[in-house]
Amino acid sequence: MKKILYVLTIILITQATRMNAQEQHGRTLNAGLGFGYYGYRGYTSPALNVNYEFDVAKNFTLAPFISAYGYRHDYYWGNPHYPYRYYRYRETVVPIGVKGTYYFDDILHATDRWDFYLGASLGYSFRKVYWEDGYYGDREVYRSSSYLYLDGHIGTEFHATERLGIYLDLSTGMSTLGMAFHL
Repeated sequence: MKKILYVLTIILITQATRMNAQEQHGRTLNAGLGFGYYGYRGYTSPALNVNYEFDVAKNFTLAPFISAYGYRHDYYWGNPHYPYRYYRYRETVVPIGVKGTYYFDDILHATDRWDFYLGASLGYSFRKVYWEDGYYGDREVYRSSSYLYLDGHIGTEFHATERLGIYLDLSTGMSTLGMAFHL
């Protein structure tokens, strides 16, 4: 009997919180954790991303964002005055910009609980490098990298309730899994 009541309660709560996800995509605060790939490094780092989506047109949103990730690396250096050895540095990268997203829910005939999208982000990456004491070599890390932040996205969101969703955003630069708060 308890199991039946539990299942009925879950069904009632689920039905009470159903929403039409395709009606509106904006007015959403997205916060996610994932992995950032800062092209020239060749490996990923833990990352944090936060953005706020607002509707611009039917099925199209813009979302100002801020992200952050960092990494540590060893660099072998020396000269006649300083011994050759590995010196450690830490780089912090903070991309800031705007993400444009187009939702394909109508085209894909998605149910009310799901959103599917493609997007692109454009912004500027603030970078700061911290070297360990005793390093006196060139302090510029990877001169060929650009401060321009350009990223492609494909993703989906599952609407758990009217106000809460879970999303997966796969991208060319920073893939995240996170929570969407519909305001």
